[in-house]
Amino acid sequence: MKIHPLPPLNSLVAFESAARHLSFTLAAQELSVTQGAISRQVRLLEDYLGKSLFERTTRSMNLSPTGAQYYEVVRESLLQLASSTGEIRHWRGAQQVTVATSTAMASLWLLPKVAEFQRDHEDVDLRIIAYDHVKDFTRLDCDLALYYCRTLPKDMHVTPLFTEEVFPVCSPGYLAKHPELSGINDFANCTLLWLEDPQRDWIGWNEWFQRQGHKLIEPRHRININSYAMLLQSAISGQGIALAWSNLVGNHLQTGTLVRPVAATLNTDGQFCLLEPNNRPATRQSVKKFRAWLLGELPGLSGS
Repeated sequence: MKIHPLPPLNSLVAFESAARHLSFTLAAQELSVTQGAISRQVRLLEDYLGKSLFERTTRSMNLSPTGAQYYEVVRESLLQLASSTGEIRHWRGAQQVTVATSTAMASLWLLPKVAEFQRDHEDVDLRIIAYDHVKDFTRLDCDLALYYCRTLPKDMHVTPLFTEEVFPVCSPGYLAKHPELSGINDFANCTLLWLEDPQRDWIGWNEWFQRQGHKLIEPRHRININSYAMLLQSAISGQGIALAWSNLVGNHLQTGTLVRPVAATLNTDGQFCLLEPNNRPATRQSVKKFRAWLLGELPGLSGS
């Protein structure tokens, strides 16, 4: 929805400064413009509002009742905007590393590991941003990106991290309620957890059945979920069977919160990859530290 009505935005800065100083002259000095420019901006704002913001005499200038009320709102809004802008600019500092990845990989693979990095690299500010359904990796505003790719993106430096296996999982409790589960055909009597609007390149139930050489199964029940992390949580809660990606559910399999009801597995065509923009300025030391740590987490890749 369009934000409406908005006053001339440049005039707000001039008004805030003039109201704070109660002087067009001091406001002009602060903003490095002429006194006439401040006067014009304030007059523009008053014309837009249809109200006088200042009460002027030959010797003084004060805010009108409307001006005093409006000043509080304008000042608070500009302070919030300045604060948010400062935070964003801080992240662009020399010690900042911005990592873009999918929601699933961020929550299930990366975030559980970064505590170790932060403990050993207190001088690095780590910023992790989640983007799903990325159409063009080169447009990501980041230092590094982590994504599953069937087709390696062009115009980026690509370091393959690990291949993937995709297989069904469910909770031990759900499996206990369905002791008949011994093969894919038995899924027809179960609830399948379906990733709705799947992420780029990801494999869903239809493709998984097809590549197992099996006809599509219509389950007794089906739950559609548009977040992979939420889908796994649904499986952990005993609501049905989900497709799992081995490197994203390893901890759940080790702890037993998820189990494999059947042995069928699909080896995917793609890989999870570390993506780095080409044609960027020299890589900052903070980015090099995070990259080296990340590859060190994966056997055989620390020298890539």
